[in-house]
Amino acid sequence: MNTQKPALEHINTGFGSSLKVLQHSGHDMVNQASWHIHPEVELVYINKGQGKVHIGNHLSYFNRSQLLLLGANLPHHGFSDRLTTKGSETIVQFKPDFFGEHFLSLPEMKSINILLERAKKGVKFHRETKKIVGPMFEELYKSEGLKRIILLLEILSELTSSKDYTILNADGYTLEISPQDSNKIDLIYKHINKNFERPISLGEIANKASMTVPAFCRYFKKTTGKTFTKLVNEYRIVHATKLLLESNSSITDISYECGFNNFSHFNKLFKEFTGTSASQYRKETKLVVQ
Repeated sequence: MNTQKPALEHINTGFGSSLKVLQHSGHDMVNQASWHIHPEVELVYINKGQGKVHIGNHLSYFNRSQLLLLGANLPHHGFSDRLTTKGSETIVQFKPDFFGEHFLSLPEMKSINILLERAKKGVKFHRETKKIVGPMFEELYKSEGLKRIILLLEILSELTSSKDYTILNADGYTLEISPQDSNKIDLIYKHINKNFERPISLGEIANKASMTVPAFCRYFKKTTGKTFTKLVNEYRIVHATKLLLESNSSITDISYECGFNNFSHFNKLFKEFTGTSASQYRKETKLVVQ
């Protein structure tokens, strides 16, 4: 069993500050963070990097930049697997009510309240919004005091007017995950992340979680809303999207490298997960990069 404390992250904003702003550069080691929750809203801007996005039930891979808004207590992993030499990851964390209850009730704050409500499902912003808001994060990181609060409001204001976004958990993410569940799920996710390229039997993962197979299957479906097999296949498909973009290997070779032993099954699952075929996905994403 994993003996670590429950993965409820306690965020210290520091003396004299009501929000926390962190920045990691390409020179820093980027940690594979655990599956965790915290009561703060989180804004993440990565200007140049790569990594998996696992927020609630959403899984995806990014190869360049990323702008995310996560609501309070929305379970997620850390994001950057690797930052480029000039890349940075800026994280802003604040309590939903840090402006004050009366301030949030002002009519001028209605759009920000709507934005924070939307954030409960996780929001990913796209190219046009990143071009506008991205440079503001650098300024926010360098600022202090009232100037920092004003810049955060300006960023949130820009995000409220953006139509250039995707809701990551469109069906909602209403599963209640206790800190104890978060700890166990983190153990399971880490095992999947390390071993998805090979077959993982239900017996193996149930033993890892110190459970019987039937108990594990019930627990996993109740806690994540998915079967174990479905989640492992999603990890494999997300890794395939990475390889389709970054390698010149054939799609058949990529399917086997990601842990699929049946190419037609890979094609079927890839289309179900991404909405397009692997060949079309490769063609479209490389055009976007170019």
